[in-house]
Amino acid sequence: MANVIVIGAQWGDEGKGKITDLLSKSADVVVRYQGGVNAGHTVVVDGQTFKLHLIPSGILYPDTECIIGSGTVIDPGVLINELDQLEALGISTKNLLISETAHVTMPYHRLIDRASEERRGNHKIGTTGRGIGPTYSDKSERIGIRMVDLMHPDVLKKQLNWTIKYKNVILEKLYNLEPLDPAPVIEQYQEYAERLRPHVVDCSLKIYNAIEQKRNILFEGAQGTLLDLDHGTYPYVTSSNPVAGGACVGTGIGPTMIDRVIGVAKAYTTRVGEGPFPTELHGDMGQLLCDRGAEFGTTTGRQRRCGWFDAVIGRYAVRINGMDCLAITKLDVLDTLAEIQVCVAYEIDGERCENFPSNARRFARCQPIYKTLPGWQKSTEDCRTLEHLPKEALDYLKFLAELMKVPIALVSLGASRDQTIIVEDPIHGPKRALLDANGVPVSSGV
Repeated sequence: MANVIVIGAQWGDEGKGKITDLLSKSADVVVRYQGGVNAGHTVVVDGQTFKLHLIPSGILYPDTECIIGSGTVIDPGVLINELDQLEALGISTKNLLISETAHVTMPYHRLIDRASEERRGNHKIGTTGRGIGPTYSDKSERIGIRMVDLMHPDVLKKQLNWTIKYKNVILEKLYNLEPLDPAPVIEQYQEYAERLRPHVVDCSLKIYNAIEQKRNILFEGAQGTLLDLDHGTYPYVTSSNPVAGGACVGTGIGPTMIDRVIGVAKAYTTRVGEGPFPTELHGDMGQLLCDRGAEFGTTTGRQRRCGWFDAVIGRYAVRINGMDCLAITKLDVLDTLAEIQVCVAYEIDGERCENFPSNARRFARCQPIYKTLPGWQKSTEDCRTLEHLPKEALDYLKFLAELMKVPIALVSLGASRDQTIIVEDPIHGPKRALLDANGVPVSSGV
């Protein structure tokens, strides 16, 4: 039995959906612990593409129980649409469970999100406009609507009548928008409630029981480490905690119940939205990575900013999350390059910096210090073992493992499930010592 957390080691979009889907084959339960419909996971199975926003990737396995935890925020309309799409494709959603304490995104959250971002002007953050931040704000302000409230029509009506009156003041006076009529909102969300009612349960208890039964549990987050509200590149972050510690808070279990943490990182780096990005590439090379990697957001369709692999943020992600192994994705995107650069450190105001600076102003001044490695200029898409990789590709992976000081357990070479090299199964494989006496990763991975 193993309880494993899968987290993004960069700014999100690392390919967690594919890795979670791959590991879900060995999992009995898959739990989403934070974020909302601002996230998107793309999974390709037998040539068919599934785009998931709230539902855990494990839903594609018929016997896997999938849970949306209390740390998430749920837009019921989007969730129901996602359920309908999966059912239309022949995917059963009967095993989906939703935490009764998860908070609900309302129409006024979306309106405020978009209006607030527009009002920021040059100081915009780059939100998706899906109402995620305002939903979490209401949660902190203790005026939020939870899934359990949707299950009780009288409670929902009473709460929304007061809350919408309160929000209308903000909509009208601050943003010059039309006020909302509570009646149609209440009616619509009561309809949502009836559709979702069979799925709503006490998820913390469900997860605890699964742990007692020694079932394999996979915890998946949205976004990535550098978008964490507390530990990311604030203020250009999301509104929750994608880091590994967020899995405990977002599901209602203790940290002693976690066995492993696997980080997912691209073989290069991307980010969406605003904020500093030291290794960002402009011009032809950045566009090449974007085109070969199909770097467009699953949720928004926005083009991602692309750059070289940044080992400074990688080491930071290892430290913040307690990662003990890595999955490297999209190695094949680099197949055509004669040379590849890796950021090994930063220069800040003339001084070398090996560690990620928590001061946002210092981070904005970081200049990357690169090491150049030879490319392999051969296709890796059909490689299924490390031995099949070109020597330069294997050397590149070993270099990343040495910089990050954790072994690589998985290597992804394309969007499909089978385009993967499994060095070690993070769920069933033994958890071994990570480093030898010289600080070099041992043979439990690359």
